[in-house]
Formats: sequence, structure tokens, C-alpha cells
Amino acid sequence: MKNELILVTGGTRAGKSDFALKLASDLERPVLFVATAEVKDEEMAERVERHRASRPGHWRTLEEPTGLPEAISNTLQPSEGEWVVLMDCLNLWVSNLLLAREGRETGRAIEEEIRVLVDRLLDWHDRSGTTLILVTNEVGLGLVPTNRLGRQFTDILGKANQMVAAKAERVYLLVSGLPLELK
Repeated sequence: MKNELILVTGGTRAGKSDFALKLASDLERPVLFVATAEVKDEEMAERVERHRASRPGHWRTLEEPTGLPEAISNTLQPSEGEWVVLMDCLNLWVSNLLLAREGRETGRAIEEEIRVLVDRLLDWHDRSGTTLILVTNEVGLGLVPTNRLGRQFTDILGKANQMVAAKAERVYLLVSGLPLELK
């Protein structure tokens, strides 16, 4: 099977993760689940634990908030065969990158660095032989944030989502748990 890029997008609590889990399971190949969330409080720890419990026990898990795609390529060996990599989620990865650089770099420099990192992730996918499923929040339907950091996040994530969608073979929009195949 060729390496396929699949984007699953939608609003918060739209059912994206459940849908992506089903997509990955249906491919009947080994799965590497890439979790980008950082646990910083008890409520987030409970969310992460619920997510862990929803995944099959035989899947591998890589918890990496910023260092992608290097961490993925270090985890998967080419000799292991065809894999499905499910990354949940692109929006937290972008947020983690943005917050790690906030205050140290200018807005434009951060935007360019994150664009390069998204390019590197997509380049890794092209070379990897894997099916990559990326889950992300759709920011194009919401209000423009009232603060600078929020606006910068929506600008960067919106561009990252567009970059991925342009290269993806399949793109799904989830609304109230219902998938709409856009591409």
C-alpha cells in the first residue's frame, strides 16, 4: 500500500479523534499513535488517560510535544514494514511550538520556523512508506481571537492545516460526530 496522507479536521469535540482511531484500525496494520499533548494539570491528565484507554493496547504510543518528525523516524525502523502513524493532534503540536518560542523570537520568525517544521513532517511522510493520519482543529470557522498570541496561533494553524490539506489524499471534516469527505 502506498503512503497516504489523511487529514481529519473539525471543531472541538466534533468526534475527530474517534473517527481517526477507526480509520487507523480499519487499515489493519501496525499503528504508532503520536500524542502531542502536554500534561500540565490534573484535568489534562484525566483527558490523556481517557484517550489512552480508548486506544487498542497493541498500538505503540509516542508522546512527543515538539520534536517531530525526528522522534517518529527514531521510533519506527524501515525494516518493521508498513505502518500507520496517527498524530493527535496537529493543533497541539503547533501550540506547543508557538509557546516554546514565545518571547524569544519575533512573530514572523516563529511562523516561518513552524512552516519549516510542518514541511519537514510532510517530507518525512513522503519518504517513510507510512500512512499518516493527522488530526487537527479547524480554526477557519471561529471568531478572530482578541489577543495577539491567539491571533498568531490561528494564523499559523490555519496555514499548517492548508499545507497538509493540499498534500493529503483524503480530507475529512467532522461535524457533530459525522464525517464529511472533502477530498
